[in-house]
Amino acid sequence: MDWQMLTLVGEDQPGIVAKVTDSLYQGGFNLGEASMIRLGGNFTIMMMVSGPGQSEALIERLAPLADSIGLKLHLDPIRGALHQHRVPNFQVRVNGADRAGIVARVTGVLAQCGFNILELESDVVGSAERPVYIMTIQGYADSTLEDLQQALAQLKRREIDVHVSSIETLIG
Repeated sequence: MDWQMLTLVGEDQPGIVAKVTDSLYQGGFNLGEASMIRLGGNFTIMMMVSGPGQSEALIERLAPLADSIGLKLHLDPIRGALHQHRVPNFQVRVNGADRAGIVARVTGVLAQCGFNILELESDVVGSAERPVYIMTIQGYADSTLEDLQQALAQLKRREIDVHVSSIETLIG
């Protein structure tokens, strides 16, 4: 199948997912893998879509809807297929005073360990005066748990609390 990566972003409101997916269904499009999340008062959709015609047909189908509900639409042809998942074997949790560089520092250390980030979620909690950054990362690495813990230990000097744990996944 030829897949397109559809990205829609706009102010959060009830019914976005229902309207977008119904429009795609009515147009004969197939949905593949998707990620949908609310970020900072905005709703973001990323999904694999395939169907009749080229990308122009998909844009023609969705552009009026996107405009009517205030969504920005972006479409890219992608190489890929369903069921191409690498199963995460580690989870990293980060807590620290919100300040510039936390994501760069943590992900930089993980990259040096050969850690492939499969999913990253973050949030800022606390108050405007005392913001706290929370991040959860799931990924895959050939490294051992001990190697990852040792590599991430350097971040404690920067007052970044990092915990890494193994993920035991049973498949089948």
